[in-house]
Amino acid sequence: MKTILVISIAFTGIGCLAIGANTNNVAAGNTGETNMETPASGDFYKNLPNGFELPRDDAGRLLLREYGAVFLARGGATPPKKVVYRDEADVVAFQNTLKRSTEIIGGTRIELQTAAMEALKAAIAEAAKSGLTIGPRGADSARRGYNQTVSLWASRVNPGFVHWVGQRRVTQAEAIRIRSLTPYEQVPEILELESQGIFFAKSLDKSIIYSVAPPGTSQHLSMLALDVKEFENARVRAMLAKHKWFQTVSSDLPHFTFLGADESELPNLGLKKVINSGRTFWIPNI
Repeated sequence: MKTILVISIAFTGIGCLAIGANTNNVAAGNTGETNMETPASGDFYKNLPNGFELPRDDAGRLLLREYGAVFLARGGATPPKKVVYRDEADVVAFQNTLKRSTEIIGGTRIELQTAAMEALKAAIAEAAKSGLTIGPRGADSARRGYNQTVSLWASRVNPGFVHWVGQRRVTQAEAIRIRSLTPYEQVPEILELESQGIFFAKSLDKSIIYSVAPPGTSQHLSMLALDVKEFENARVRAMLAKHKWFQTVSSDLPHFTFLGADESELPNLGLKKVINSGRTFWIPNI
């Protein structure tokens, strides 16, 4: 039997968010085994970068819990200092401050922060000695721009509205109104609908945040994330962890984040280890 966890969070001005998340089977292909957690000893908030903009609403705090490991990146990496970037100009301004490198890996051009790229190349070189390959899943596996996150968001929101209007759970007028908003403004509206059981993940049975990151929140914007083609291979996952690349989003199995710290250091940074379906994820202990 699958265990369903319902998280109820009060939103300022938009009512209550209830996200139906199957924490044992948050991504397709998971076996449904029970999560196992190792408590962390560090203080997540104290280890956030100087000048970090703590979210003031519950939506932002939810996203901090879901995607927040990247904000602790070190080892020469520059972590983001906000949970949500509002638009393309906001993302470009941030990305222009970063030291970054471009490489062709597995025939695909990818761009990452230089510290992350050097660690990835070291992992690839060491893996090759054991007959293993490590490469990106596709052209958008590393750096993304804001507009790419908007496109991914729309790929869930637009079909979702077609479905829910057809089911008469949302009126056509309401769907048109929400779709006319900026992506930044859409996020709380979509989450409010999800509080009513109107979900926008591709499967339409769980929150959209377990399917795609809301616009301006993706770890790929920081150029510290990579979707790895060989993510199913436990030896590849171990090699990436050795070189300070970890899984940090439990609903996204191919997704790895450069944290720039050894695994033994992560608990003291305020991250906790969660074992799910034989995989190790490091997530904020908040």
